[in-house]
Amino acid sequence: MPTILIIEQILNGLQFGVMLFLMAAGLTLIFGVMGLINLAHGSLYMIGAFAAATVAGLTGSFVLALIAAMAAAAIAGVLVEMLVIRRLYSTNHLDQVLATFALILIFSEGTRLIFGSFPLFLNIPDYFSGPVTLLGGIEYPLYRLVLIFVGLAVAGALGLLINGTRIGIQIRAGKNDREMIAALGVDISKLYTLVFALGAALAGLSGALVGAIQSVQVGMGEPVLILAFVVIVIGGIGSIKGALIGALLVGLTDTLGGVFLPEIFKLFMEPNAAQTSGSALASMAIYILMGFVLIWRPTGLFGTRL
Repeated sequence: MPTILIIEQILNGLQFGVMLFLMAAGLTLIFGVMGLINLAHGSLYMIGAFAAATVAGLTGSFVLALIAAMAAAAIAGVLVEMLVIRRLYSTNHLDQVLATFALILIFSEGTRLIFGSFPLFLNIPDYFSGPVTLLGGIEYPLYRLVLIFVGLAVAGALGLLINGTRIGIQIRAGKNDREMIAALGVDISKLYTLVFALGAALAGLSGALVGAIQSVQVGMGEPVLILAFVVIVIGGIGSIKGALIGALLVGLTDTLGGVFLPEIFKLFMEPNAAQTSGSALASMAIYILMGFVLIWRPTGLFGTRL
């Protein structure tokens, strides 16, 4: 198998992984700090993509589109937290699942009402279009490399925020003992709103960035949401480091499995059967990975036992 193909698919897996991280980081913060299962997180991803496509179409600026995506998702997140989620903190997880599932339907149909059922398209800016030549003469799309660097930069900034700032200390303390930090004078409601807005903004950024290489359409957040939950289970609930490692593992497993498993099966099976069997196994690979991680570490790679 050509080395160039392997390197290209590894880079594709890394790009997919860092975009998953932007989704999973906010989700794991919300789940870890608030103890809330938020199925509507994928809708915030969709809102970011639609906001970016709309602003880019009006202004022609990709940078403004990214800012609009983060702002729109953060505002939607704040409204959702204040109007709906705040009433769910003391309820059981079933109530949280039902309420946030209802939000998925509301956001999806509301978006369909405003934008219609046809997909929108967000063009890659000219300064990021085309391929770039890497070591060994490998040509790879510049925009996908930018996505990798942006995702890793956001991961580094988020790590500094959580581990090196006063707000980060409050967030980590809120995850461990919310009653104690409330007794120390921290406004827990404002902290929760801030965490929710941060997680929503990251989801919106991810939707906008991915929207430039995929179509922007209603329901685009639900498949990504499932993978984001897999990521935080593998990495450990509430762990930013775990979300990054888990996202990279899921991205690489999904991408490399989809490309190479059918080729491996062709070594001892008929081509049609190998393609079918390899594709089927590749679609299960990330869940098999999750199962092995949970057998080894039930709390995830970097999770802590409650």
